[in-house]
Amino acid sequence: MNYVGTWPLVRLALRRDRISLPIWVLILGGIPSALAGSLTKLYPTVQSRIDYASGLESNPATAALYGHAFSPDTIGGLTAMRIGAIGAALTGLMNILLIIRHTRAEEQAGRRELLGAGAVGRQAPLAAAFVMAVIADLLIALICTLGLKAREQDPTGALALGLGLALCGLVFAAIAAVVAQLTTSSRSANGISIALLGGFFILRGLGDASGDGGAHWLSWLSPIGWGQQLRPFATERWWVLLLMLAAAVVLALAAWTLSARRDMGAGLLADRPGSATGERMGTFALAWRLQRGSLLGWTFGFAVVGVVIGSAAKDVGKVVNGSAKVQDALEKMGGRTALVDAFLAAMIALLGLAAAAYAVSSALRLRAEENDHRIEPLLAGSVTRGGWMAGHLAFAFIGAAVPLAAAGLTMGLVHGARVGDVGGQTGRILGAALVQLPAVWVLAGIAVALFGLAPRLVAVSWAGVGLALLFGQFGSALDLSQGVRDISPFTHLPRLPGGEFQALPVTVLVVIAIVLAAAGLAGFRRRDVS
Repeated sequence: MNYVGTWPLVRLALRRDRISLPIWVLILGGIPSALAGSLTKLYPTVQSRIDYASGLESNPATAALYGHAFSPDTIGGLTAMRIGAIGAALTGLMNILLIIRHTRAEEQAGRRELLGAGAVGRQAPLAAAFVMAVIADLLIALICTLGLKAREQDPTGALALGLGLALCGLVFAAIAAVVAQLTTSSRSANGISIALLGGFFILRGLGDASGDGGAHWLSWLSPIGWGQQLRPFATERWWVLLLMLAAAVVLALAAWTLSARRDMGAGLLADRPGSATGERMGTFALAWRLQRGSLLGWTFGFAVVGVVIGSAAKDVGKVVNGSAKVQDALEKMGGRTALVDAFLAAMIALLGLAAAAYAVSSALRLRAEENDHRIEPLLAGSVTRGGWMAGHLAFAFIGAAVPLAAAGLTMGLVHGARVGDVGGQTGRILGAALVQLPAVWVLAGIAVALFGLAPRLVAVSWAGVGLALLFGQFGSALDLSQGVRDISPFTHLPRLPGGEFQALPVTVLVVIAIVLAAAGLAGFRRRDVS
């Protein structure tokens, strides 16, 4: 009886995620094929592929980011190297958000209790969430396999890569399910799970950066490293899939056991008690109290990434040996300047997308507070709707500049130290990072507009981030037209450092962001609080 109602809950979840989940699946499943097509054009000869892989592996920073190529002479091997760790991390992120959304978030909102009062078993929601995760992961594996096969890559290697991504995602789904039993809020559950994901990525990166003669064994402590150790397109180690499956099963059983033993709505970790004495605080101070942990975590992560990119920039020439096409492509991405500037511009553009994810997450805190019925007591007093929104919007818009500035600052300092020009490089790279803000603000503005005008559709905000990633970063590999690529606001930004700054597109993006935010504010002032 504990699982009664599982399949109706699966159908309900599929209906609720009918927009966001297909976008995740199509992007994660399609990226390997798109990357393989791009690598085929850029590295047509065996020697150019070997030189490219050797250049990546020779630099500890890029080795930490991508890992090792176990079959560097093939396009499939290069694809597995480039997408293995990053693709596994993104698949894990999708699974974390999916599990928490359909377990802890539902319980926190009170809907789980209502379902439990009817003919729905206690374990049905958790089982339905796992079914959703399995369906999504298998579809990613299927799309990845068929896509690479269509690119004339080895079907066995394609299947290994797809299954590696799927099972890695399933491991993180089980991790999220365990964390969901420990905490009392979806935000805490997401934060802890994503922090574990980042820790495993760093652990794998340290192992790969150390080389075979160092602490390479660290990669075996990370589920992300397991996917790489499967060695797609080389001598596949199929037994690694059993290791990943066993970890997922053990963690899932632990989640089921914990779920059966705790009280509804409670977590196994006690909430931290508040202050014994109350204190007066305004809307900005309240928003700071609620969002400071997220802001500090993102800032630290961006600073670390900035150090990695800054240390790798000087040696980027080693990565493109043997391929004039790659050098030409990177120079176009960064303007008519040196190859290093083009590399930095490409990496900063990716950081801009990550900053957009932070900004959207901060903006959607508005909806989370409303769903949890915490704003009615505030609005019943002297706090206005606009004042309450302003506190959180400061983190979505102004706060987004903090992690970008941290990345630009550390990137500039490290790269400047390596080339002997700390003062000059720090300023120009910091400015290049901050130029990403107008595009970030547009995506945050979409989230605010949806919150005010169509609050039931706020999850579509994440689709905007996904489409910006797909069209902006992979538009060329997918042979998309320029009109389709222009859908991404990041396409219109000047490519700095190295390119020429253009005030018009930046100004237009800022105006669009202001209009979207104003529309959301006006809509919230006129609609009922749910």
